[in-house]
Amino acid sequence: MIKMICLLKRKDGMSHEEFMRHWRSVHGPLAVGIASIRRYVQSSIREEQSRPDIPDIAADIDGIAELWFDDQEAMTASQYDPAMQRLLADGATFIGEIKTLIVDETEIVPSVAAK
Repeated sequence: MIKMICLLKRKDGMSHEEFMRHWRSVHGPLAVGIASIRRYVQSSIREEQSRPDIPDIAADIDGIAELWFDDQEAMTASQYDPAMQRLLADGATFIGEIKTLIVDETEIVPSVAAK
């Protein structure tokens, strides 16, 4: 499995509520039709926490998207899937800035379902 994490910021002039409404009710359902996506999670920002001993990273974001694929090849091939192209085109209508990271995930504490 390979995981993509996207830090998302809304377009200028759009409220956080408008961003969330579109992301949840329009954008999210578009991902359902993409065969290569194994899992897709949308995380909205509830609050920020700081530590006094470590400086904050400047990151003004509205949400975090996590997508899992079988492997790098499946993730790369998905870019040519018409359903993925619709998802990406829709993203351009409400996402003002994005930072995409491809990560290797190491589970330290297993999920409750895995226990």
